[in-house]
Amino acid sequence: MPKTGEQPGSGLYVCSSCGTVVRLDEREDALPPCPTCEGTEYK
Repeated sequence: MPKTGEQPGSGLYVCSSCGTVVRLDEREDALPPCPTCEGTEYK
């Protein structure tokens, strides 16, 4: 499971806590904390 601060690559990531979708456009982008609930784990 990707976590906040990791660079898992471009794509869509869904917060494991609330389901908010975060999009990373660049391979070098790091996952932020969830903008809705501050969750740190994504699927």
